[in-house]
Amino acid sequence: MASENRLQRILIIGNGGAGKTWLSRMLGERLGLPVTHLDDIRWQPGHYGIARDNAEVIEDTRRLSEADRWLMEGVYGWLANILLPRTDLLVWLDVPEAECLDNIKIRGNQGGATDESFAELLDWVAGYRTRGGSSCHQMHLDLYEGFPGHKHRLPDRTSIGVFLAQMTAADQLT
Repeated sequence: MASENRLQRILIIGNGGAGKTWLSRMLGERLGLPVTHLDDIRWQPGHYGIARDNAEVIEDTRRLSEADRWLMEGVYGWLANILLPRTDLLVWLDVPEAECLDNIKIRGNQGGATDESFAELLDWVAGYRTRGGSSCHQMHLDLYEGFPGHKHRLPDRTSIGVFLAQMTAADQLT
């Protein structure tokens, strides 16, 4: 990835359970970039499912985007739109919903979710290609296709592994 040797601001998008958090953690360590999970901006601290005020979320996202170096990940297309003008690399984890569902079931409830909200999450993830809104497959496709910079669409675990192997701290030094 020699042509991408000045990547300082990376955005990873994809469905819930696609592996965004795992990949951001691995890339953040490998590239020495601070990682921000958009879920941590969107939801009340310790309470996934209880949204923060949208205006505050937008302002926090804008402020974070102004940093010189970052790696952010999330499902939220409306927040990705704020980040894209400063993004050096867009990575879309476009893995099958079945894999996403398996990953979510393995990790289980997070942030004090109830069994009911966990079931709702599974339904929401399963509907990635058919639901509307800013966190759906079509929105991510539109973001990806409209992004003029460096980008990678990774459709499976193999391509994610290859991508990660190619990204090294040495790529960032020149």
